[in-house]
Amino acid sequence: MKILLLGKNGQVGFDLHRTLSPLGTIIAPCRDDLDLLNPDAIANHLAQTKPDLVVNAAAYTAVDAAEENQEEAYRLNAELPEQLANYCNEHGAFLVHYSSDYVYPGHGTEPWQETSETGPLSVYGQTKLEGDQAIQQSGCEHFIFRTSWVYSARGNNFMKTMLRLAQSKTELSIVADQIGAPTAARLIAQITTLAIHSNIPGGLYHLAPQGETSWHGFAQEIFRQAKAQGKLLTMGPENAHPIPTSEYPTPAKRPLNSRMDTTKLKNALNIELPNWQSQLELNLGEYLEYQ
Repeated sequence: MKILLLGKNGQVGFDLHRTLSPLGTIIAPCRDDLDLLNPDAIANHLAQTKPDLVVNAAAYTAVDAAEENQEEAYRLNAELPEQLANYCNEHGAFLVHYSSDYVYPGHGTEPWQETSETGPLSVYGQTKLEGDQAIQQSGCEHFIFRTSWVYSARGNNFMKTMLRLAQSKTELSIVADQIGAPTAARLIAQITTLAIHSNIPGGLYHLAPQGETSWHGFAQEIFRQAKAQGKLLTMGPENAHPIPTSEYPTPAKRPLNSRMDTTKLKNALNIELPNWQSQLELNLGEYLEYQ
């Protein structure tokens, strides 16, 4: 099988490059090799490589910057998935794509289901939703995995930011009224590979670990686990203070409720997903090992 992987240098793309390798030959151009903003470049690359499986881990993920850079966000999050889906439909290829909790309106406390009504609060969320819809309407065989609060041992993410700040700060104020599940990129890659190998029905699936927390709770657990693994910090969990979203304004509005029901995925694969704390321990260990 010939696999085209886009976004190989991103958090999810890096782990996908490792987990997908036993399934076939991977073609993984970086952005210097393939301009994802150029539809003609994408079309030419697809025509030359003729992939059997397209895994799209590329996206415009700068949520606040998307409010200003709307054209680029729309191209990467909506137009690119549509172009890939149309190619896959025309050539009998399979598409794997990644979406976001930001497509939901963020109210209430009940976990969102794949059939829940969408209602993005930001440009980022709207462009991700339009990408999902384009894939679903294309007729191609696909997986869309909606996930939340992605982090890893690489790239820029909340875990690494908290560790950096906790080496110089003695107090931090962190948002405590946004609730979701921190999702490790390695888990996304592992589940993706399992889903492809298992030949489960295509469609939309929620992908997140078990449990829920706030950004404040996530930060406290980062500090607690980092100290347990021997990391020297200038502050601990008790020095992280909860604040409401209203005290930390951002250009893009965040959903307060990012809980996602993963029953459909668990039933399809006949698995139990790990809890977010155990995934954090693995990723912290990997990160701290090379510090």
